[in-house]
Amino acid sequence: MTHRYLPASLLLGALSASGVAFAQTTSPEVMEVTAPRLDRELYATPAAVSVVDHDSIAQGQQRVRLDESLVTVPGVFLQNRDNFAQGERLAIRGFGARAPFGVRGVTVMTDGIPYTLPDGQAQLDAIDLDSAERIEVIRGPSSVLYGNAAGGVLSVTTADGRDDQKTRLGAEIGSDGYQKYRFSDGGVNGPWSHHVSVSALNFDGYREQSQVEKYHLNAKVRRELGNDRALTAIVNLLDNPRSEDPGALKESEVDEDRQGAAPNSLALDAGQNVDQQVLGLQYEDLSAGPGELYVKGFYLQRDFEQQLPYEGDSRINYQRDYYGASAEYHQDLLLGELPLRYVVGVDAARQEDDRDRHNVDAVNGVTGRAGDEMQTATSLGLFAQGDLDLTDKLTLSLGTRYDRVDFDIDDDFITPNNGDDSGQKNYREWSGSAGLSYRYLPTHQVYANISTSFETPTFSEFANPSGAGGFNPSVEPQKALSREIGLRGNFDNGVDYDLALFSIRTRNELVPYQIEGDPNERTYYRNAGDSSRDGIELALGWQMTPSWRLDSALTLASYEFDEYDTQDGNYGGNRIPGLPEQTWMNQLTWQGFDERFATLETQYIGDMVADDANDVEVDDYWLVNLRVGDGWHLGGDTLLKGYVGMRNLFDREHFANVRLNGSYGRYYEPAPGRTVYAGMEVAF
Repeated sequence: MTHRYLPASLLLGALSASGVAFAQTTSPEVMEVTAPRLDRELYATPAAVSVVDHDSIAQGQQRVRLDESLVTVPGVFLQNRDNFAQGERLAIRGFGARAPFGVRGVTVMTDGIPYTLPDGQAQLDAIDLDSAERIEVIRGPSSVLYGNAAGGVLSVTTADGRDDQKTRLGAEIGSDGYQKYRFSDGGVNGPWSHHVSVSALNFDGYREQSQVEKYHLNAKVRRELGNDRALTAIVNLLDNPRSEDPGALKESEVDEDRQGAAPNSLALDAGQNVDQQVLGLQYEDLSAGPGELYVKGFYLQRDFEQQLPYEGDSRINYQRDYYGASAEYHQDLLLGELPLRYVVGVDAARQEDDRDRHNVDAVNGVTGRAGDEMQTATSLGLFAQGDLDLTDKLTLSLGTRYDRVDFDIDDDFITPNNGDDSGQKNYREWSGSAGLSYRYLPTHQVYANISTSFETPTFSEFANPSGAGGFNPSVEPQKALSREIGLRGNFDNGVDYDLALFSIRTRNELVPYQIEGDPNERTYYRNAGDSSRDGIELALGWQMTPSWRLDSALTLASYEFDEYDTQDGNYGGNRIPGLPEQTWMNQLTWQGFDERFATLETQYIGDMVADDANDVEVDDYWLVNLRVGDGWHLGGDTLLKGYVGMRNLFDREHFANVRLNGSYGRYYEPAPGRTVYAGMEVAF
């Protein structure tokens, strides 16, 4: 039986946690956030921003999948943690849910380098959680900050050696052939600081055809130049020679064998391999005239090959060159007698994909070329944002941005039966935001904001269902208008809270679909009229004693199509597929002497639908996870740590991923049952 609404007992439990939380006292901390580009204290930021610290990322975690770190961030939902070929699917307030693989509609940043391409797609496979120091999440449309595909923002900051000056060696083993080995080293030598992290992952996987082999290096070197100036170089290398794709199953196949792979996945050896290099160079001058100057440049090269789990034009490979730069100037001044802080800047990036597609069948293998084209996307954005203190408690924030995004396809596969499908698409978009923040106590704030976002189709979403190449002429960008009211604060007695109410209206919602009977089983996209996203997000924390802490994150939302006419009927009023409308996460952590800890985690994921027609329902479920660890000082600065984790403690059957609008009933990717992992780390 499915539940459309969260059981009342769950909501009462969350509220009672806050009601009894006023017994213990600790000193509240005020943190700064940088993802909104204009650096602010959290309690002066007129937007829903969540911060995940290093302990939440690292303590007893595998640090292989992003969902482990983001579990207590409301409004965020991740699927597909067990299919490395497709990658984790990240959704923030529903933006990004449509992605069949990777990330759509959400801006992903790592150390200031945009992993979201000019066309709006992103991958999470090169994020190094072993060196991650901090993750910030902006939970709402933010095109005024980052331009295209900024329905939300995920910003990861990795270590540079100034805070972590140790050498670390670690090893982990676990269920389903899981093995991971890692090394890191950080330090400071005069004006130089560095941090390097290397890891190797080998994993057989829960299902057939789901083996993974992955190697990763992330390095950062910083040079202080004096006079408040510094230069930082970043190197990120990913070698992923194998990630198999078990594919999606029908309901009958799930009942027969949850660990099985789709027949075509086995017959075609579906999966991918990736080789990627990222280089970044960043300069900062904190005394550039009366303000601060930040200049960043990057280059990414990615070689990619993928065999999709269907016969037809299913062998894809591309060589990608992606490069860009940004410059920002920050200044504090007086506007009359009122303090004003502002940032102005420019972002520029270019994506060049030399892409091939080949026909494949299970008997003969590759049978011929099906496509050859150069895809180029160029983006240029100019932005300005300012905070004006109307009083010592009330701040007005305004922002605007102009973006130009140009798409170009140069078709090199021209035959008598296949004409020239070259083409261009050009978009010019303005974005804006306005917010008010009232800081009625030093660590308590109420805020309101209104903001916009736009999202162009990605190159893969421009696929033409007519069978021709080039651009699908019928798809257009989707645009959103967001309104938000929030409260957050931190009491002296150990309680912190973050409450946000949001209402988002989206035009030309982009949705995936497959054509029944299509031998290629390809995914295409169309605009679905208007949609609504409305909800409440609540995060509560309670430091009950110096040793005990409770964290809770609750999301109650409604994601619906307002207008959506198709040849199969009118889907207005239907739920948007792939999104639970209720989630509730809880963590109870005991921090004992030194490195000793235990964390009990519960996750409630509400029911969802898998198709636009809402004919396929996916049941809700509970998960319980546990991890414990300890540490031993071996003399001097040497520390040995050990930890054990157990996921899905009660062996609950559920799905790790739901493929939207799948043809032939192939919606389901089963998740593992109870799994265990254990690790050791020595630091000196």
